[in-house]
Amino acid sequence: MTTAPLVRRHTDRGVAVLTLDSPGNRNALSAGLVAELAAALDDAAADTGARAVLLTHTGSSFCAGADLKATGGRKGPELLVDLMRQIAVLPKPVVARVDGHVRAGGLGLLAACDLSVAGQAASFAFTESRLGLAPAVASIPVLARADPRAAARWIITGERFDTEEAVRIGLVTGPVDALPGILAGLRAASPQGLAASKELTTAAFLRRLDEDAEEMCRLSARLFASDDAAVGVRALLERRDPPWAL
Repeated sequence: MTTAPLVRRHTDRGVAVLTLDSPGNRNALSAGLVAELAAALDDAAADTGARAVLLTHTGSSFCAGADLKATGGRKGPELLVDLMRQIAVLPKPVVARVDGHVRAGGLGLLAACDLSVAGQAASFAFTESRLGLAPAVASIPVLARADPRAAARWIITGERFDTEEAVRIGLVTGPVDALPGILAGLRAASPQGLAASKELTTAAFLRRLDEDAEEMCRLSARLFASDDAAVGVRALLERRDPPWAL
């Protein structure tokens, strides 16, 4: 039996459009989805007819982060690090379009993209602290792109925030109506100019990734192995509050 793809691809006037299509698990970063997305990014990089990449999604979620049902999230940090690095070194800009929820490690994927837009239906939350965890790996691009002081509230408390706030703190580039202008600009630029300009804007993020990824993966592994995380993840999967929620 043929398995339906988890990432779909088509080209629209020089832009490789990659669509996360695993709505059943809210486009969580399963090993299968990450592998298909990595392959699609490689294909886009090699496609001389593609000037840039647009990453979008089906369903009500852009990305829910690690696939907790499949692995408990233990493989998620390493998968996310490799995916974020691939996006950062891709010689073509990657633009994310968000029309739904972004949670936990999904915010790392979003922040790793060079540019991003979000609609009014989008919502964002670093849910890890409520599970006995922390957004260790996801924090690398988030704190490199967004205002760290402003992002601290959302990282620590796990509160949900909207597109206006995501734009204000620099996590998202702009509202969804900015997308036509962004794509027009990408289509007007030379491939060499885009690649060189992208290198300038990703340098700080790549330095942080090189310096901090191994430590953040260790932190994530330690937290996932804790009793708190076992209780918190179980509560999430059973759709109930953990015992520490007041």
